[in-house]
Amino acid sequence: MKLINYSFNGTTRAGAIVDEQVIDLNYAYETQLKTAGEYRYKEIAHAYVPSTTDELYQGGKKSIDLAQQAVNFLLANPTASAQKAIFSLDEVKVEAPVINPGKIICVGHNYREHILEMGRELPSHPVVFAKFANTILGPEDDIPFYPISEQLDYEAEFTFVVGKQARNISEEDALDYVAGYTIANDVTYRDIQRRTLQWLQGKTVDGSAPMGPYLVTADELTNPSGLDVVLTVNGEVRQKTNTANLVFSVQKLVSFLSNLMTLEPGDVVLTGTPGGVGVAMEPPTFLKDGDIVRIEIDQVGVLENKVATVAGTLVNA
Repeated sequence: MKLINYSFNGTTRAGAIVDEQVIDLNYAYETQLKTAGEYRYKEIAHAYVPSTTDELYQGGKKSIDLAQQAVNFLLANPTASAQKAIFSLDEVKVEAPVINPGKIICVGHNYREHILEMGRELPSHPVVFAKFANTILGPEDDIPFYPISEQLDYEAEFTFVVGKQARNISEEDALDYVAGYTIANDVTYRDIQRRTLQWLQGKTVDGSAPMGPYLVTADELTNPSGLDVVLTVNGEVRQKTNTANLVFSVQKLVSFLSNLMTLEPGDVVLTGTPGGVGVAMEPPTFLKDGDIVRIEIDQVGVLENKVATVAGTLVNA
């Protein structure tokens, strides 16, 4: 299943993309329950297939399975819903598949070629930093370029979302704790990032984590290794790798992180970026207003966003 949040008439709700349609998950399950003669069908539907993906992930595999069954039911009975529950893609705005995660954990120095281009040695442990929910954008949003810097850079990231609470998980069991996979762009203001030894300030500017185009659930993408990753800027290939080149795989990251902290449903993990970032080019080449950044990952999809300068903000941060 391809999970999204979508906005329609000022309201944002959880949906699934099927072909060129968006199916409202909560309304689909309400309809299925009501048709089956269930009392309190609205309350039951809200408990098991809520109206946002953040709540849906908390229900784990059971909620995702029920959502898939409800989608199948509504597609077979398209006029059964009392509400508008089936939309064409051009009727709605597709939002990120996560809205307000408790944690956004990023992994640095995790592709061999990127580590080498930055002149560093392979790490013995994952390099971990954070972004926050203020950074999340959807696949139809522009990347805001605030005039606090002239060094706006891109980072293609294969990304996973946690599907159930994880603490001290083994690598062998790790994939059971993944809800699914998506794409993120770890947009970075390079000079701000490097003002101090800690990277946080260059990584957490508003709108610096475009995400999408949807979340491919783990039952559809069972092996996160061996996936080609390509980032282009205005059609020019800048980054190209395969997730088999990760120093720390998804399994290793789930195990490592869950031994540091309790991972919760809906937490987001960006697994790292490959070589080819703008700051490492000769000469360094950064994003500018109007640039189109496109990231494609096998079996996940395409995330494409335009860079747009934001006027009227402070020149120096």
